[in-house]
Amino acid sequence: ASVTSIGHAAFHSCSSLTSIAIPAGVTSIRDYTFYGCSSLPSIAIPAGVTSIGEYAFYGCSSLKSIAIPAGVTSIAAGMFSTCSSLTSVDLPAGVTSIGGSAFYNCNSLTSINLPAGVTTIGDYAFSNSNKLKSIEIPAGVTSISHSTFHGCSGLASVDLPAGVTSIGVSAFSYCINLTAIDLPAGVTTIGEYAFRSCRGLESIDIPRGVTS
Repeated sequence: ASVTSIGHAAFHSCSSLTSIAIPAGVTSIRDYTFYGCSSLPSIAIPAGVTSIGEYAFYGCSSLKSIAIPAGVTSIAAGMFSTCSSLTSVDLPAGVTSIGGSAFYNCNSLTSINLPAGVTTIGDYAFSNSNKLKSIEIPAGVTSISHSTFHGCSGLASVDLPAGVTSIGVSAFSYCINLTAIDLPAGVTTIGEYAFRSCRGLESIDIPRGVTS
């Protein structure tokens, strides 16, 4: 109980680890801490934790659900990448950014509620999460990044906020079940391959301000 910190990559690739109790005094989970702990089905993060590092739970393929403490404001790059059994994540209201590849290859994730304060969503954030059916992008987001939803083959609808001005390279490529999308009037750029192989897309209106 006296432990207050757990070091970088402390349990990296402990593939037979099935349970762990993190003491209440721990305030941060560092990069790669539980990377590759593929037999870990659940983990309780203490309420005092305010930061969780990059790739902290990468490859935790048995992890089904997780609650992030209220003090965490950023979902770091690759945090839940390749958590193929993850069905739900409880994100606190204070989260303002979703890092690159944060939910990459989360093949059991069907939906996720992004807090209203989120302003940035990184490259490949939800790429290849092929059971994700719908998502509402918060009003403060101004850009859909490179390959954010690439390979989300189950995605049928996306609600883009009015403030979005750019759609990145391959942003929605291979979203084969996407039938329609409303691009906000303020969009000025649409990247290469943005809607590549969106074979279910029946119509799209390009805003007047688009220059490329």
